[in-house]
Amino acid sequence: MSFRVDKDSLGKVKVPSSAYYGPFTARAIEQYKVTGQKAHTNLVRAYVMIKRSAALANSELKALDEQKARAIIKACDEILSGKMLDQFVVEAINSGAGTAFNMNSNEVIANRALEILGKKKGRYEIISPNDHVNMSQSSNDTFPTAMHVAILLNVEETVNSLDKLITSLQKRAKKFSGIIKIGRTHLMDAIPVTLGAEFDQYAYSLKQARAVLVQAMDRLAYVGLGGTAVGTGANAPKGYRRLAIKNLSRISGLDLKPSDNMFYSLQSKFDVSNCSSTLRNLAIELNKMANDIRLMASGPTAGLAEILIPTVHAGSSIMPGKVNPSLAECLNMVCFNVIGNDVSVAMAAQAGQFELNVMLPGMLKCMLDSTDMLKNFLPVFAANMVDGIEANRDKLESYLDKSPVLVTLLNPYIGYLKAAEIYKESLKTNKSIRELVLNKKLMTKQQLDKALSKKSMLGS
Repeated sequence: MSFRVDKDSLGKVKVPSSAYYGPFTARAIEQYKVTGQKAHTNLVRAYVMIKRSAALANSELKALDEQKARAIIKACDEILSGKMLDQFVVEAINSGAGTAFNMNSNEVIANRALEILGKKKGRYEIISPNDHVNMSQSSNDTFPTAMHVAILLNVEETVNSLDKLITSLQKRAKKFSGIIKIGRTHLMDAIPVTLGAEFDQYAYSLKQARAVLVQAMDRLAYVGLGGTAVGTGANAPKGYRRLAIKNLSRISGLDLKPSDNMFYSLQSKFDVSNCSSTLRNLAIELNKMANDIRLMASGPTAGLAEILIPTVHAGSSIMPGKVNPSLAECLNMVCFNVIGNDVSVAMAAQAGQFELNVMLPGMLKCMLDSTDMLKNFLPVFAANMVDGIEANRDKLESYLDKSPVLVTLLNPYIGYLKAAEIYKESLKTNKSIRELVLNKKLMTKQQLDKALSKKSMLGS
């Protein structure tokens, strides 16, 4: 491998000749060997959009030479088209406040801009990563802004995936609307419900979680770009903030707005942690649903076996014919990770000091990991699990016929204490409630039919 020698404020550094990154990045990749994971594509896109927007604003305000601005903008456009993504080599978890990733972006753009001008990489006296690509900026305002943009891009996809699951659950709810089953409280038999009502509740709870997630996205639309190092906007020309955010809104397709308080945007990560908590709460609802499905599908002979789930692959390497709720188990694990990521975000959010929170890369990795898992897997769970669930009608009817808990519906006729006696006797003798009540002449057949009717069972 051939090398060139680049120079930065610390001295000379050997950099691979083919690399578009420069000395800061070369030093950083030797230090931040953490996860083996590179920066998320949406973070790269967000950062390059910021650099492009800044160059446009600086050029319009006559702070940046027009020729240099055009070269920087063209370099950004090439990256946004998918080129040179392999040059963003700094790990997802890197330096405090994301300075290493900011400089990785600055250097790649600067070196490609130099080539566009017909110059060799490393000629930073012509186009500098710091003085030109990073003009009117700091890691301290660009990384928080890039965080918001990257999270918003990912959450938009997550909401779309969630909508697919909600639609699938609503279709099952409609299909199962007339199927009565034994309800359960404390995992014990309770008054009957419909299988459709259970699936409708899953859909409803996810719609509530979706609404709160969308509200959290609204807060992320306020960004601190233009605050530079500490929120004062030092080294940025007048009018830069408004222009840069306007340009960023246009290229990202997001309705971004200047923060009401630039110091807040650099110091507080409330908006990010708030969004993370909504993902956690979504995961809690998904987890409950997945557990219910696993329980209802348990069996086929020694479990509940109330529903039949689709076979996506063999359930066991040793037990032939076994079908497991593997997709529900996978959803459980996704949810556990989302909940754990929220804890990390919360710890990072409270760990800022004075004018800056420096734990940004770790927070962002957690947010993007969580939204990646949800946006990728929810459509799979919807299509390959929920859409294929069928009711085991015979089993549901047998449970309903045999359950002593139906005696609850007789309270208005025979009273709680007598009903309790009948319940115990039913369990002891394995005789049905109907049989015992008629034998003891506690109610007429007409009264019993009315009390145990579908209308009475469902409270309608």
